[in-house]
Amino acid sequence: MDTNVTYTEPDLVALLKERDNRAFTYLYEHYSGALYGIILPIVNDQETANDVLQEVFLNIWHKIASYDPTRGRLFTWMLNVARNAAIDMVRSRPFRDNRKNQSLQETVHWGSSAQLRSLDNIGLRKVLDKLKDEQRVLVELAYFGGYTHEEIATIEGIPLGTVKTRIRTALIQLRNYLQ
Repeated sequence: MDTNVTYTEPDLVALLKERDNRAFTYLYEHYSGALYGIILPIVNDQETANDVLQEVFLNIWHKIASYDPTRGRLFTWMLNVARNAAIDMVRSRPFRDNRKNQSLQETVHWGSSAQLRSLDNIGLRKVLDKLKDEQRVLVELAYFGGYTHEEIATIEGIPLGTVKTRIRTALIQLRNYLQ
């Protein structure tokens, strides 16, 4: 593939909807690192993260027709596909059963600084650090920890409505920071 080729977002989406393999290769080469950086902290395992990433790109390929540019950018849509796939994996019975069978030494590295560095690679850590601590923690639990709002309320010992309000406010602030 010609590495000098760039696509505008509308052109890329149109080519993907036409099943253009070069556009898909471009999409993978330019976005796989960022999506992997979202998946890895949720699943906490490199091999599983690679599997989920492949599944995410298959889903993108098969579901690109459902992307609606009026509802957000392509990257945001792909980010949600990746996050949801990672959370689905973590909540799956085989994944949970496999985690139960791991020795303590295998789980010691969960939550390591390497995972936080993967967020730094896409610049997400800088943006998250702009949030108030009370918001940042909730966003990290929801989007990188894969916890539901109800689980976060229990973990943090705050009302469910407060969790929802803080996360919504944080997401609005993040959207403003990224524009």
